[in-house]
Amino acid sequence: MEMKPVNNTSLKNNKNFFAWFKYKWSNEPLFSTAIALIIMVILQTLVLGFDYDSVGSWFQSWTNNWINILRNNAGIGIVALGMTFVIMTGGIDLAVGSTLVATGAFAMLLLDTGTRGLLGMVGMSGLPAFVVTVILVLLFGYLLGSLIGVSITKGKVPPFIATLAAMMIFRSVTQHFTQGYNTTVPAEFLQIASFRMGDYMIMPIIYWAIIAYILYYVSKRTTFGRQIIAVGSNERAAKLSGVNVEKVKVRVYALMGLLVSIAAIIQVSRIGSMDFSNAGRGMEMDAIAAAVVGGTSMSGGRGFILGTVYGMLIIAVMNNLLNLFGVPPFLREAFKGLIVIAAVLLQKKEKTS
Repeated sequence: MEMKPVNNTSLKNNKNFFAWFKYKWSNEPLFSTAIALIIMVILQTLVLGFDYDSVGSWFQSWTNNWINILRNNAGIGIVALGMTFVIMTGGIDLAVGSTLVATGAFAMLLLDTGTRGLLGMVGMSGLPAFVVTVILVLLFGYLLGSLIGVSITKGKVPPFIATLAAMMIFRSVTQHFTQGYNTTVPAEFLQIASFRMGDYMIMPIIYWAIIAYILYYVSKRTTFGRQIIAVGSNERAAKLSGVNVEKVKVRVYALMGLLVSIAAIIQVSRIGSMDFSNAGRGMEMDAIAAAVVGGTSMSGGRGFILGTVYGMLIIAVMNNLLNLFGVPPFLREAFKGLIVIAAVLLQKKEKTS
């Protein structure tokens, strides 16, 4: 009986591929996150099934599902981008949900078509009122973020404590001044998030994509981006090299407040209202999870804007799958927690390997 020769080239190629894959998985967070996202997309596609009349109807359903996922998570995705910068400096921001409520309430008070609308009191309405509202809300969010940054840098309050306090202060003060106050947002303002492009309302997705590109450019191509990495890697070394550490931190938290205010505008313009008691609750968890899953190091000094986008998509698809499987809402948070723990453990493994 004649023995077939072993294909050494094939074995060598397989060995090289697995070695390459293992190296990329262990040392490049973007690679491992992208692979995880691809797996999640495949799972979601399989769960949705293929029982349709035609390929066109299947593709339409698949597209609608993805647009819903992206639109529903665009606001959190924007906040997660800012959280990436915050964590890269070695900080944390637990106040994003409460900042969302404060800035959202401010937007609604400005726009209210009733007798208590701030802009209506001065005779401003229509497009000018919308433009002024957006500008003032962005400035308000920037101010709230700056206050947090100043308390951390000048007051020497640890980021966890400073943002925990801000979380309680912003929400409670907002609820106090808005109790029993029902606002009515002009229907035209809703077009900011609900404007249709063809058959789809994708404006929140476009805002998310534009902001992600801008922050990606900032992180890779600007001095500010390099300073953020330097501060998170070694604060003392950054100071000795001439980086104004306090200024960088204040600017990062101010940027966080600005991005949260954008998310608030999107939310108000999507649904025309905001539940000041519950809006934004858990947003900090989702934002942190997206950043960490995307490869951002909790110890600072490393982060990826593109990775955070991947991480947010992974969490969004996971939520959608859990919903399709009928998993109770309260248990879904447990899955997010497990993902965060796994991501942090993977980071530790990378450092020791």
